[in-house]
Formats: sequence, structure tokens, C-alpha cells
Amino acid sequence: MKFGEFMTRLGREEVRHVFLLAGEEHYYIDRAWKEILRRLFPEQNDPKDAVQILPGDIDPDDLVGLLETMPFFAEKNVLLVRNAALFRARHGDSAEKKTAGKDKKTERLIEVLHDMPPFSYVVFVSPDKPDKRRRIYKAVEAGGMVLEAEAVKAWNIQEWLQDKLRAMHRTMDRDAYLYFHGAVSMMQQISLEFLDQEFDKLALFTAERQITRRDLARVFAGLPEVSVFALMDAISERDGRKALMLLRRQLEDGTYFTVILALLTRHVRQLWQAAVLQAKGIRGKALAKPLELNPFIAEKLGRAASGFKEETLKQSMLELADADYQMKTGQAGSEMLEHVVIRLCARV
Repeated sequence: MKFGEFMTRLGREEVRHVFLLAGEEHYYIDRAWKEILRRLFPEQNDPKDAVQILPGDIDPDDLVGLLETMPFFAEKNVLLVRNAALFRARHGDSAEKKTAGKDKKTERLIEVLHDMPPFSYVVFVSPDKPDKRRRIYKAVEAGGMVLEAEAVKAWNIQEWLQDKLRAMHRTMDRDAYLYFHGAVSMMQQISLEFLDQEFDKLALFTAERQITRRDLARVFAGLPEVSVFALMDAISERDGRKALMLLRRQLEDGTYFTVILALLTRHVRQLWQAAVLQAKGIRGKALAKPLELNPFIAEKLGRAASGFKEETLKQSMLELADADYQMKTGQAGSEMLEHVVIRLCARV
């Protein structure tokens, strides 16, 4: 189940004895683990000492032994299995032969997971997508809870945003909403920890219930890739004067040319992809999935792409590749970036 449903059920239902927290998004896994601990040890501020941390390749028989062992100095026996290998997909006959001996041990573990001792709890954590066909996965799903912590990208960050706004008791106006998704789409890597902290700061310093674009601009002002956001917008609008002014301002403010170059290359590539897709009849919000962008941002990018000739975008990509080499080897300066911006914004 997704994070929101997982946390809701965890808060409402009796705590299960088996959990699987699987996926790439560590932010969700960490929050889920902390909430599990809070539910298991409501009166302890730091219950970590009450947890046994085990390696992911632990022998299933050893795990069974630990689960069936009564705790000596506590009421609960809580085990955390990190990087659990038991849920990974197997490939081919050779893999089956190698694991044949382990299967009997795994079957014994599955039996215990179906009928857990009342004093034991086990949390499996895996960075991999689990193989849902495996019997051990089905055992955890049937008697416990499974969190699918899918990596958060620009196109699927909406769930996180809505949960965060709900927790803050705030809303966003349309301009703020579009600005947020546009800013996030510029991030090469999305850190939910960072966004979480910045929204918490915003809640402290903004008394209004509705968050505005201006509020968010203050939050993201320190991020180079987001501060370049206005430059990309000017290029999309083919406003050459504004784009050159913003480019020079970025360079004067100390933004590394490599950051600008990488983001400009990404933006031109997305415009080119959008142009090709639209030529095939894929338009509007339907561009979101192939471009891996929020639907509103994809639609906006599509409108911008319609104003460019495909040949212009192709030549700009080639010039950016050349600029990357020449600027890194000291053979040219920021004038190469200016040249690309002029080419993109020229209305010919």
C-alpha cells in the first residue's frame, strides 16, 4: 500500500506483528519505521535500544529462533531486518537450484509469520521492489502490512504535497501550486527531507492559511537549480532580453556554469521530446507520463514546445554538448551559453 494509506491504517488498527517496508524512498521508510516504534513503545522516548537489528542475509532458521525466543528484560521482542534479501526476485533455473536448500528454511519462517508469537514483532526493510509472487511476500501481506515506498519524482509528488499541506492545515493558491511543481521539476534529485524541513519553516514564518507563490519563492531561493527556474521560463516564452539578463544575473550571483548548463540541457531535451510527442498526437496532460512530469507542467511544456522548430532544438542540443566540453577544458566561457540562449529565443 502507499504511504498515506499505510500510515492511516497504522494509526487506526491494532499493531501488526509483521511489516515489510520496501522501496527506494527512504523518507517514507524512515517515517513508517518511527511510527511503528511509537506504536509499539508509546511510553518510551527513545525505544531503539529495545530493537535487535539484523543483517538482510540472516539465515531463516536463525530468524525463526529469535522470533520464538521470549524476551528477558522487555515485554516485546522487536526485530529489524535491514536490506532483507528474502523478498527479491529469483531469475532462472540456476537460481532455483541454489535456493532449493534454503526453501525448507524459508517455509518454516513462513509458518511462523502466519502464526507469530504474541511477544514478537519483525520489520523487514528492503531497498528493492519486492517480488509479489513469492510466498513469503504473500505471508507478510496476509498477516501484516506492506509499505510500497516508491521513489518520489516530479510527476508523482502530489501525494506527498497533499499530505504535507493537510498536516500543516494549509492550502496553496493556483500560482503557488504551479510554481511548486515547476520548481520541483527542475530538481535533478528530489529530497523529501529538505522539502519537509522547508515547509515546516514556512509554517513557522507564515501566519496565513493559504500559501502563495511569493512564500514558496522565498523557500526555494537558496537552491541553484530552482533559482534558474525563471531563466527556463523566459526561454520557454522566447523572451531573449529577459533570458539573457537572468543568465548574467545567475553567473554574477555565483551559480556554477555547470549547474546552468545541466539544467539548460535538460530543459531543451524536454522541449524536444515534447515537440516529437506532439507530432505523434500526444498532447496536453497526456505528455505527463512519457516526460515523467506533473500533468500541469507537462501541458505547459507542450505549449512552449509548440513555439520552437525541431531543428532549432536539435542544433541547441549539439551546441550545449560542445559547450560542455569546451567550457570544462577552458577553451570557452559563458558566451557559449549566451549563444545558445540567443538561438533558442530568436523568432525566426
